[in-house]
Amino acid sequence: MKEYKHVNYLWDEQKAKSLEGDEVALLLYRSNLLGSDLRITNYGGGNTSCKTIDKDPLTGEEVEVMWIKGSGGDIGTLKKSGLAALYVERLRNLENVYRGIEHEDEMVELFNHCIFDLASKAPSIDTPLHGFLPFKHIDHLHPDAAIAIAAAKDGKKITQELFNGTIGWVEWQKPGFDLGLQLRACLEENPGIRGIMLGSHGLFTWGDTAYESYVNSLDVIETCAEYLAQNYGKTRPVFGGQKVDSLPADARKEQAAALAPILRGFCSSERHMIGHFTDDEKVLEYINSNDLERLAPLGTSCPDHFLRTKIQPLILNLDKGADLSDVEAVKAQLVPLFEDYRAMYTEYYETCKHPNSPAIRDRNPVIILYPGVGMFAFAKDKQTARVAAEFYINAINVMKGSEAVSEYTSLPRQEAFNIEYWLLEEAKLQRMPKPKALSGRIALVTGSAGGIGKAIAKKFAQEGAVVLLNDLNAERLAGAEQEFIELFGKDAVATAILDVTNQEQIEEALKKAALAFGGIDIIVNNAGLSISKSIEDHTQKDWNLLYDVLVKGQFLVTQGATHVLKAQHIGGDIVNIVSKNALVSGPNNAGYGSAKAAQLHLSRLNAAELGAARIRVNVVNPDAVISDSNIWAGGWAEGRAKAYGITVEELPAYYAKRTLLNEIILPDDIANACFAFVGGNLNKSTGNVLNVDGGVAMAFVR
Repeated sequence: MKEYKHVNYLWDEQKAKSLEGDEVALLLYRSNLLGSDLRITNYGGGNTSCKTIDKDPLTGEEVEVMWIKGSGGDIGTLKKSGLAALYVERLRNLENVYRGIEHEDEMVELFNHCIFDLASKAPSIDTPLHGFLPFKHIDHLHPDAAIAIAAAKDGKKITQELFNGTIGWVEWQKPGFDLGLQLRACLEENPGIRGIMLGSHGLFTWGDTAYESYVNSLDVIETCAEYLAQNYGKTRPVFGGQKVDSLPADARKEQAAALAPILRGFCSSERHMIGHFTDDEKVLEYINSNDLERLAPLGTSCPDHFLRTKIQPLILNLDKGADLSDVEAVKAQLVPLFEDYRAMYTEYYETCKHPNSPAIRDRNPVIILYPGVGMFAFAKDKQTARVAAEFYINAINVMKGSEAVSEYTSLPRQEAFNIEYWLLEEAKLQRMPKPKALSGRIALVTGSAGGIGKAIAKKFAQEGAVVLLNDLNAERLAGAEQEFIELFGKDAVATAILDVTNQEQIEEALKKAALAFGGIDIIVNNAGLSISKSIEDHTQKDWNLLYDVLVKGQFLVTQGATHVLKAQHIGGDIVNIVSKNALVSGPNNAGYGSAKAAQLHLSRLNAAELGAARIRVNVVNPDAVISDSNIWAGGWAEGRAKAYGITVEELPAYYAKRTLLNEIILPDDIANACFAFVGGNLNKSTGNVLNVDGGVAMAFVR
């Protein structure tokens, strides 16, 4: 096995041997290995291909076919369904109708006339870059170490000397048909080279087999990385040395959690954004440095980087240990920064736009740097925000390497704009699925590891929200977390142990939501319990427990959430799960029923108070939710059965028969009612009560 210091050698001979004879399977194997190492290429970055001889289904003759990652794919998770397969001869024959670089975008549609496998993914813009090279296996990657050299002022010279002429060089050009022709020309002018460096962009390497291509890629990246490693700090300190000391780790998290909702509010001025925070050591080294103010405005070099991170980040002017408790004072300090950033982005757009450019997009920053604390990223969803942060770390690595061996250079603004507002990129954006009703929303449903709470959280996640699952029971919470990850992915969920009567745990849960997602939008006060006893049998302990969990818990969670919602200044929803018993006088129910009545009136009071902040407060009144509901534990079912003179087994039918609709109520019914309030159609509704009880006339509000 080969030894590497800067990349991971993951090739498994046995696994590869089992794939022998299937070049496409080997392509996928190689791609997944390369894509698993973020130092080699980031999520969605790079492209891989192989060329095979297949039987033409139309003629029965053998033809050369190129299999290549399709548009929008990710090599780390690539499957055959994500590949495009094209006739190589047809693809190369497109040169006969190519009208020049001014018209090269029209070639993309012609790729469809070259499709061999009708199950193909749409071919990507990189297709001709692979098609005009003769090699059987090709890797186009975005390794930090290679881009650091490609983005250096002396990158071409360094590449020539470092590889003794065995790696070619092609100057920066937007990917497309013409760049494919340039790669072919570079190979013709430099026969025998093992790869090509693309100025400011990335690396092309190849081999006659999947393994040869894999090892060639690793060897070249390793050489680049070792060269950089030997030069870090050699002529000057990394990033010009340290200017700011980092806060201790716990203090960084405290500052980030306090600031995230405020930043999210600014970044959500055009649409709700989800946040991501990292205080990775690579980030801290950069944002605490003397060179930050010089390098950050330059922007990134690789197209994949700035497509996700925007043209440049925003640097905060807050002291690392600033008191963030006065939210309005903090906002007043940040307003000029965001106004300047939006003005900069507008000027960038207006200066660089073409007559047919798409309309200007969101003018807020994606990447926000807080020296001494860390980096925030804000985007349409958690995955996009996390990936943007990962890409900016790649950009930091590139700047660090370029500065160590030469001088970092970014793309000219016009070139960057031509990528960001490329009509082909716009078409790709337009093809993406429309946002779901709760996309960009962050939800905290108390008691969400089981029963009604889990059903509500699941409904919200299905509609696009990210959720902070919580529960008193750590084992049950862990099980719910795993279930949600399997259903919705790791980016859709975070967790917290939460006792709603414990103010410290509430604050910690809200901090977790801020660090994981940037804040909160939807609070559902669902956690509860029930005790059914006659007035004589009711103990003071029973009474205190009911009022602590149901009334005090709702009050404390709402109070804590209000601070976050007001800091964001983008409105929000509080939905309180109360009960039919808040309105109906039933037997053996003095403690539970009166606590539910207190919850209901507290909801009205909160709605009246918080409306000015566009925080809606509404109530869902369930009744008799027996299936998978924790409320029936602890003797409640027995107590209600005794009150009605029936058996526990008869309860579901009894409750259904007493309703106007003769329906059994399920947790999903409560979840649907909550979604009705927060899903966007009732944005002008607050202080309302929605009964979900099958129709109990005594519980009619009016």
